[in-house]
Amino acid sequence: MDFNLTEEQQMVREMARKFAEAEIKPVAARLDATHEHPAEICKKLAELKFLGIAVPEEYGGGGMDYVSYVVALIEISKACASTGAIMSVNNSLYCFPVMAY
Repeated sequence: MDFNLTEEQQMVREMARKFAEAEIKPVAARLDATHEHPAEICKKLAELKFLGIAVPEEYGGGGMDYVSYVVALIEISKACASTGAIMSVNNSLYCFPVMAY
């Protein structure tokens, strides 16, 4: 079994890493200290399709696999665990059940 990331998964990881470093990490401490919801960051995550990463493109999602979801979530969470939790909840507690049922 090959456990290496595909080229697409590597691109998703790099995109998430760059986004997290540029957009999330600089404000993460302030967001945690003020308990502020990162609305603008969430909007940008949605534009990147990270808030519906495994939802088929025909429904407005990213059309990616779950490995891409996990590698993106790891990179976002490295910059800010709270923002990672928002991404996780949207994908796992909302999108997955809607798509499954």
